[in-house]
Amino acid sequence: MTETNQTLDIDIVVPCYNEQDTLAAHVRRLHTFCRTSLHHTWRITIADNASTDDTARIADDLAAMLDGVDAVHLLEKGRGRALKAVWGASEAHVLVYVDEDLSTDLAALEPLVAPLLSGHSDLAIGTRLADSARVVRGGRREFISRSYNLLLRTTMGVSFSDAQCGFKAITREAAEHVLPLCEDDAWFFDTELLVLAEHAGLRVHEVPVDWVDDVNSSVQIRATATEDLKGMWRVSRGLATGRVPVSDVYDAIGRRPFTPPHVGIVGQVLRFGAIGVASTVAFALLYALFRPTIGAQTADFLALLLTAIGNTALNRRFTFGVRGRAGAGRHHVQGLVVFGIAWAITSGSLVVLHAADPGSSHGAEIAVLTAANLVATLVRFVLFKAWVFRARRRPEIIRAGTTPAAEASSEAVTEVLPVADPASR
Repeated sequence: MTETNQTLDIDIVVPCYNEQDTLAAHVRRLHTFCRTSLHHTWRITIADNASTDDTARIADDLAAMLDGVDAVHLLEKGRGRALKAVWGASEAHVLVYVDEDLSTDLAALEPLVAPLLSGHSDLAIGTRLADSARVVRGGRREFISRSYNLLLRTTMGVSFSDAQCGFKAITREAAEHVLPLCEDDAWFFDTELLVLAEHAGLRVHEVPVDWVDDVNSSVQIRATATEDLKGMWRVSRGLATGRVPVSDVYDAIGRRPFTPPHVGIVGQVLRFGAIGVASTVAFALLYALFRPTIGAQTADFLALLLTAIGNTALNRRFTFGVRGRAGAGRHHVQGLVVFGIAWAITSGSLVVLHAADPGSSHGAEIAVLTAANLVATLVRFVLFKAWVFRARRRPEIIRAGTTPAAEASSEAVTEVLPVADPASR
């Protein structure tokens, strides 16, 4: 049933750009499905993303002819921009988004919104990567999709399976808190929304879908992949530095108790490797700068000391997710011990080089030290992982009136959150 004087349950947004050939047929198909199959009040909102063809006129005609269909026109392109604008202004309890091509079988729409309307979940996504999903698409797109989602899970500590399926829903309450934190206005918006929501302790429900690839899709895979990688770096940096205040979302509506997502070993290795490469380059540049005036061993020491301090700080925040000042002094002292071990490796390589070739050039010294520094970087990761940033349990304290099991559970929650609140929302 469409919206009357009742509270609107579902607002289904259809972003579109230059879809004059298919928009009318697809919106009519969606309208028929909603009218005959949905058991909630609903509205379809066509979000025209600054189309340059006849899409805007067709959208207005559909809104005039079909009960429960509205049209919104934006001055700039961008799927994320359209969803933020329409979702942000909607009064519906649940905000939905479907791709204009309707690649996803609409039979999944009711299962998508049901856990949100009941209050069970905060977001819901269609997934093409579940075992029970039935998907028709080429091998290249399948490989890219699976690789992208695997990269997300290993580097960003998230658990959802399919970030980019054009079939999603979010409660209005969750949208009010998370949308202002999403910076992307284009294709990465979906991923950013989900990553921030999961890191804020919101519950994401997944629905296996039947999905048929649109052979006429206008998505540019290479350009989109590049923007996605940039977006992943930006969001990872924002979460690690605390610039993105997901903790405020958790305090307002997050599910309790909640263990924040953490980056697994593969993600830690990738992040540590990237920081290690940057540290190695910085080391080589500093050594080349210092060597002409202060000698090889002193130049090695100073270059390694400076890069080690920066390396410890970056890995503390980005690789191992340690925030705040608590323990920072201890971490840096331990980091200097690790630095000493790394210095022994690199300085030892110089001793060996000079013993083998007393007249070795500065270029040879840089090459040998660079290789030795890579080895030292691997040693540093092992020591950081197993010693410096190893998770430490608090001493067990048994309070009167509690059992050891209950106390252990309470301590586990307190270790993650400064203020534990076991009550569910």
